[in-house]
Amino acid sequence: MRKEARKQQDLCMHIAKLPSGPRAKLHVQNLHTMSELNSIGNSSKRSRPILSFDAAFENDPHLRLLRELQAHTFGVPRSSRKAKPFIDRVLAFHVVDSRVWVRHYQVGEEDATDDEEDTSENKMSLVEIGPRFCLIPIFTQEGSFAGPIIYQNKCFVSPNQVRADIRRSNSDKHGMRKEQFLARSSKKEGLGIKSNGKESRVNPLDTRSLFA
Repeated sequence: MRKEARKQQDLCMHIAKLPSGPRAKLHVQNLHTMSELNSIGNSSKRSRPILSFDAAFENDPHLRLLRELQAHTFGVPRSSRKAKPFIDRVLAFHVVDSRVWVRHYQVGEEDATDDEEDTSENKMSLVEIGPRFCLIPIFTQEGSFAGPIIYQNKCFVSPNQVRADIRRSNSDKHGMRKEQFLARSSKKEGLGIKSNGKESRVNPLDTRSLFA
């Protein structure tokens, strides 16, 4: 996995299966860290997470390929020497509005009370501990940072284009306000009214009065 930051405000994520590929480039949005969420979780740092994928990944071929890349990137092999021998975290991937929403949860256990019938089992609960973010697929390449493009999201709009459209709309609004101001000023001058609403005295020796 490789992260790419541009202009200190745009973040892209590259996930690839080395060495032969494929590679997917995704735009990261709505990123919230653990400190922003004020999480109360206490999961282990080196524990193996459970990867939970939405059923919508089966709808399109590029989503199935993206699921395999995410499982290869975020999954921890069972034979890893640094991984702890227990599981207390869940990484959830959901597809909504052609975007992949990622959530990080901690698996918590609650002791059963004496009033319940079965006291041998504990209740399982999920507590979001963060971080959370949203991934927008941009394109998928056949090789690792090389090769032909096998999928491209035609609905993706570059953040530079979005900011340019916003600046263009703001400039159009400013131009309309400027034209309205000039129209009001010329109308007031024709009626002999000052900007404060009071009628101004017309000088009989004024050039506009002499040569009207």
